[in-house]
Amino acid sequence: MSASENAPTPLYNYRRYWAECFGPAPELPMSRAEMDALGWDSCDIIIVTGDSYVDHPSFGMAVIGRVLEAQGFRVGIIAQPDWTSAEAFKALGRPNLFFGVAAGNMDSMINRYTADRKRRNDDAYTPGNEGGKRPDRAVVVYSQRVREAFKDVPLVIGSIEASLRRIAHYDYWSDKVRRSVLLDSRADLLLYGNAERAIVDVAHRLAAGESIRDIRDLRGTGFVRKRVPEGWRVVDSTDIDVVGPVEPHINPYADTRSESCATSGEQDGGTGVVEVMTPGGALPAAVAAEIEAVPVTLLDRRDTRPAVIRIPAYEQVKDDPVLYAHASRILHKETNPHNARPLVQAHGDRDVWLNPPPIPLDTDELDWVFELPYTRLPHTAYGDARIPAYEMIRHSVNIMRGCFGGCTFCSITEHEGRIIQNRSEDSIIREVERIRDTSPAFTGVISDLGGPTANMWRLACKSTAIEAACRKLSCVFPGICKNLNTDQTPLISLYRRARAVPGVKKVLIASGLRYDLAVETPEYVEELVTHHVGGYLKIAPEHTEDAPLSKMMKPGMGSYDRFKAMFEKYSKKAGKEQYLIPYFIAAHPGTRDEDMMNLALWLKRNKFRADQVQTFYPSPMATATAMYHSGKNPLKKVSRGADTMPTVKKLSQRRLHKAFLRYHDPDNWPELRKALKKMGRSDLIGNGKVHLVPPRQPPKRHQRVAGDSQSRPFATQHNGLPRTPKAPRRKGR
Repeated sequence: MSASENAPTPLYNYRRYWAECFGPAPELPMSRAEMDALGWDSCDIIIVTGDSYVDHPSFGMAVIGRVLEAQGFRVGIIAQPDWTSAEAFKALGRPNLFFGVAAGNMDSMINRYTADRKRRNDDAYTPGNEGGKRPDRAVVVYSQRVREAFKDVPLVIGSIEASLRRIAHYDYWSDKVRRSVLLDSRADLLLYGNAERAIVDVAHRLAAGESIRDIRDLRGTGFVRKRVPEGWRVVDSTDIDVVGPVEPHINPYADTRSESCATSGEQDGGTGVVEVMTPGGALPAAVAAEIEAVPVTLLDRRDTRPAVIRIPAYEQVKDDPVLYAHASRILHKETNPHNARPLVQAHGDRDVWLNPPPIPLDTDELDWVFELPYTRLPHTAYGDARIPAYEMIRHSVNIMRGCFGGCTFCSITEHEGRIIQNRSEDSIIREVERIRDTSPAFTGVISDLGGPTANMWRLACKSTAIEAACRKLSCVFPGICKNLNTDQTPLISLYRRARAVPGVKKVLIASGLRYDLAVETPEYVEELVTHHVGGYLKIAPEHTEDAPLSKMMKPGMGSYDRFKAMFEKYSKKAGKEQYLIPYFIAAHPGTRDEDMMNLALWLKRNKFRADQVQTFYPSPMATATAMYHSGKNPLKKVSRGADTMPTVKKLSQRRLHKAFLRYHDPDNWPELRKALKKMGRSDLIGNGKVHLVPPRQPPKRHQRVAGDSQSRPFATQHNGLPRTPKAPRRKGR
């Protein structure tokens, strides 16, 4: 890694493009009439998105649009265009620099289909919650229409949909491995992860006259090329992490040492320690002692050429699930921006090349991004139409990015990275004040101070050198790494300052909470429970049994029990009646019928009833999706001789697992009775407290209507309290 890569140009230090003379637009234009009113004869950049345009920093197209505008470019938005022809893509004319295409804040397939592949009738990112306003695989369809409208205009794709399809990936909806979205979209460049750095560089370089075909050195980008250029050393990934029964060898991807973390063997299946190297050279001995081995292949000092790792070709992984799991493992181990190497994957006679991830934004840059002149409102073209996704977050404040939890079923880490990017306390408070002063609907309640995880703000590795060399998939599994700073007292200070803002009556914490981290700072739990819980607090154990939890990379129920005890203690101390709302997932890879039965028994013992549940949803590129497709566990070295893990693919079994979560629903009792008898657990059929389901069906008129089985899992205690509202789908899940 060069010095320039270690210290990229801050986003606010670029020389602005000449069109800055027009100044910031009140809202980015969506029509030629709006362009005319701004005095524009053309747009420099046009962003096509599958979401309605909401000028709020929680919406990706608004962030990218305002970031580019702050660089001096004229940016137009084409939101939810009619994709049946190219006409809607000509609405703003030909852009001077490039088209940017995004599916929106959510993957379009997850947005449009349930976990059972049924078409949804709603879309929270569309005015009126109307479904059907975006196509399947929106990035590909929009890109094709852009090419029809303006064949030779540079095309850049991004958003979580493109990010998670950057290499060959298992596609749950067609039940096959699809090639990289770069090839299907015919895009010139793919931006993955948080793309501000890359998109700003691309815009300035194109504006300076550079061809997009020559932009091949930017972090966080992918593109297609004919062959690996001269000057590179190609390392075969199967030499690094051999597939199949082999003799033990130096572990290429061992984890940072921790008193509570697996070292060699269980998680990575290797042995031995060698000198620790990073792209910048050897680490100091004291730091190196904290890190396990890196590949011998990549330590050959006789070959000074930069290394690129070749993962198995599309044609191999589409027909060989074991190689697919291996490729997934390699990709996830090459995600630390400080030590990741480029990856290359052949697709026929062409290569898909992925540069290393972008360097995270520092605090000043993230403050700058969030304090651009957003209106924080939907575009005026929508009138008074309700946009549910906006209404949910309009009075929330995003305080950070990224997640080091590494949950295998979640896409946040793959997209935003494991290094937490933090806003400053002052910037967060300024946004709270801006909401108070400008939002006509503000009633004094800030609905959330959070992000991907509410309580990871300002948490990081204690050593920048260790962080730069680490390849762990999670900082908190199987236990909290001893190198992780878990002090959440700065968050206490932020909470106190936020609720002291004049005009603010209440500050709620609605983002998901890592309770295993929260218990490390009891003062934080007390502050949270006393002042920032609105009766219910959402947390996500996801399961109770060790087998599925180990495949999810989630903590055991001991952490939940510790947090629950603290929650109840401090709620009682505050004189408040408050309840935990645990989320659970059915049918996750590694889950047996017996595991779901035990979870149902736990729910009954603890008097929980899951109103909405979700079966595991295999999103592209997730580690759990590789488990689902291959039956192998890529958290360990992938081997053809390794045992096949249980995966739940049959619709009947997925329904059974979902039925266990809703054990209390009479509609599920016949299926559960049949399953319990087959499992040899007829002892759980009866009318007593120890029984799971009764032996007979009640009269039909007494059966309750089942909840929406496709929403996020959401449990309430059946203690006479009102039911909680339907839980929103979590982005990237």
